[in-house]
Amino acid sequence: MFEPFSSGYYLGRLYVEPHDGDRALMQASEHEHVNRQLYADGEGVERTDAPLVMKVDTTHLAVHGDPAVPERTLAIPDDVLSETRVRNPPTLKEVLLAKADRAARFLPTTP
Repeated sequence: MFEPFSSGYYLGRLYVEPHDGDRALMQASEHEHVNRQLYADGEGVERTDAPLVMKVDTTHLAVHGDPAVPERTLAIPDDVLSETRVRNPPTLKEVLLAKADRAARFLPTTP
């Protein structure tokens, strides 16, 4: 689904579509798979439900899993989608997935 792109990102193509929720979502099993494959370091117990950080155009999004989202789809809140260059959704779009070290800069830390 994603392949190496640069020192900070993987590149993938997902259908981008609007939704009326308050956070970005992708299919839950795909979210868990990507989390395990690209964010886990193999040491100890690791969360596979932590948000992924994706970049659509210039907008970084914390992406969560949801079983109701179709496969290979990134569902973005309406108000956030309007800030991107995505026109006539749903549309197949190149999406960047931040590598683990870069993603950590965009996610809030937990105590």
